Amino acid sequence: MRRLIIVSNRLPISVSKRGGKLSFKKSAGGVATGLASFYREYDSLWVGWPGIASDNLTVGEKKEVEEKLLKENCVPIFLSQREIDNYYLGFCNRTLWPLFHYFTQYAEYSKSFWVYYKRSNQNFYNALQKIVSRQDIVWVHDYHLMLLPSMLRKALPEISIGFFLHIPFPSFEVFRFLPPRKEILEGVLGADLIGFHDYDYVRHFLSSIRRIAALENTLGNITINNRLVKADVFPMGIDYERFSGASSIRQVRRSIDRFLKQFEGMKIILSVDRLDYTKGIIQRLLAYELFLKKFPEYTGKVVLILVAVPSRTAMEHYRTLKRSVDELVGRINGEFSTMDWTPVVYLYRFLSFERLNAMYRASDIALITPLRDGMNLIAKEFIASRDNGDGVLILSEMAGAAKELGEALIINPNNIDEMAAAIKLALSMPQAEQLKRNRIMQERLKRYNVGRWARDFLDRLLWVKKRQQEAVARAFNRNLKKLLFANYKGSKRRLIFLDYDGTLVPFATDIKSVRPDKELLSILQHLAEDTRNEIVVTSGRDRKTLENWLGKIRLSFIAEHGVWLKRHSEEWKMTEALSGDWKSEIMPILEFYTDRTPGAKIEEKDFSLVWHYRGADPDLAEVRATELRESLINLVANLDLEVLTGNKVIEIKNPGVDKGKAITKWLLENKPDFILAIGDDWTDEEMFKALPDWAYSIKVRGGISSARFSIESYAKVRILLKELGGLS
Repeated sequence: MRRLIIVSNRLPISVSKRGGKLSFKKSAGGVATGLASFYREYDSLWVGWPGIASDNLTVGEKKEVEEKLLKENCVPIFLSQREIDNYYLGFCNRTLWPLFHYFTQYAEYSKSFWVYYKRSNQNFYNALQKIVSRQDIVWVHDYHLMLLPSMLRKALPEISIGFFLHIPFPSFEVFRFLPPRKEILEGVLGADLIGFHDYDYVRHFLSSIRRIAALENTLGNITINNRLVKADVFPMGIDYERFSGASSIRQVRRSIDRFLKQFEGMKIILSVDRLDYTKGIIQRLLAYELFLKKFPEYTGKVVLILVAVPSRTAMEHYRTLKRSVDELVGRINGEFSTMDWTPVVYLYRFLSFERLNAMYRASDIALITPLRDGMNLIAKEFIASRDNGDGVLILSEMAGAAKELGEALIINPNNIDEMAAAIKLALSMPQAEQLKRNRIMQERLKRYNVGRWARDFLDRLLWVKKRQQEAVARAFNRNLKKLLFANYKGSKRRLIFLDYDGTLVPFATDIKSVRPDKELLSILQHLAEDTRNEIVVTSGRDRKTLENWLGKIRLSFIAEHGVWLKRHSEEWKMTEALSGDWKSEIMPILEFYTDRTPGAKIEEKDFSLVWHYRGADPDLAEVRATELRESLINLVANLDLEVLTGNKVIEIKNPGVDKGKAITKWLLENKPDFILAIGDDWTDEEMFKALPDWAYSIKVRGGISSARFSIESYAKVRILLKELGGLS
């Protein structure tokens, strides 16, 4: 089994110092808690910050920390107080945290924060590069380390890297607020597999890389420099058996007894959260207050246990929230309390596992209503702890867990009335209904526990690496280049088929802006001067454009994807007798969609029409493209036409004409002893299929193809052609 290296901001063990003495205890963070239950099953190391500023440690104490943590398979990253203030409390929690949770009004964009974020990610990298080998699997966690995957990738291109984001990924309209947005995306894209709790987060991520990094995807598969990257959904589970079996712990049973005795005769509503503005605690209290007003018959019969775990107490927003919660609890208790009843019991503290589990078991209702949450494992822990099968979970639709726990009472956390009504419904829900709902959720959580979640992620990561290796096997490497050059030099009748857009030149929003530059003209000129070569430019462009751009060079052409052919010493000829009379019926439809899609354009050729939408808003363009295809398919059936979808284009043309049929003329007449064909999209696939097995067929940017080999980019194509033409 390969070694697993987990990297997160916090280690599962935290170090503190009191009275000059070091103390070691389990960390309370969600990531550390969730991962700690399975990482010991692997040959593994955990790399992270131990929770104490390096300024507070002597050289000897640092060594002691390192030695004790290494015994627990942990490697500490030491951060100074300045780094903690700017990286952790700064960029992580004053910039990324509020922005990714849609609290844009709280996000601070400080240059100093960003500098220290980069520096701290570099610190993690510096430590990792000393211990990581090519055979290791590195699993990077959360928003604190979004630059780390690309740092590792540059140093160790072949290493297996997974990245998991434990908080929401926001929509593009929110993510675009972030000044270093492109750098963050490029950092994450250094991973092979990028995991999220919820499909919405995957969708937002893919939208952002499309708009900001100009990267497309197919079902979450992204190709970057001929390397496959996968974005996928992995809803994190919990250690189900630990929570469901906790009733056997004596301390848990005693806590349950004390708890039930303290609140005898009352229905108990439990609320457990870190004290964070994303958790919706204020709205929750307002809903409970409204419930008490609307249903006075519950006076003295219900109690809300509000557990708020201290969090980021040095930050102003959190101190303000603490004051607001204190005041609201005081107001509710002041208005509704009686001599022997207090409606809200407020606990501002961290709870041990045993006491928390006892509360899960003794409570009748769990009220978990975050305004935005990546997953929320507390909801899952409550359900897992209900070994009797009763109890009601009221859960916010804004929590990632809501997708898995659909049998809970799902509410909008901003709708106070709906939340108050849900409390009433939960209190009156028959036990049979509670059992029915909870058993379904329990079975689901039992099947997909934290171990299954981790294994699924790691299995998927290995699957991605396998696909990458298959792509590498097809990659046009140094050995294949040597073989190609040897065959090229030893041949006398050579055929070289070259697509234009995306193969010889990059794609551009303006379809007329990619005229051949001096470098390309020089490459083609040198290749064409060798009389043993026949260079055929195979393009979807019209013949006049090709003639205008490249006609001065001794080249042959295939225009409009096979409609027009021209040998270098001959005139243009049509492959078939075609008519363009149909264009007058199709053009109004294209014009209609062009008017409704700013940035879209129409290109008219002799015997085809093309709708380009590369310059349009990506999301709107995809919607309009789908609508246009549906409109056209029904119409063209009666006109003997076909609708083809390409790279940001929709083309309408006569059927039965393609590059594959067009190149047959050259294959039959030339009887070549060397063939090279290079293309980049679906229009070139028929060409690849028509070639003999021994031909060198190369697909630009890889992907599923009939081509034998793949190459990274148009720039690499030019380098190859330069070397063939003797320019390099």
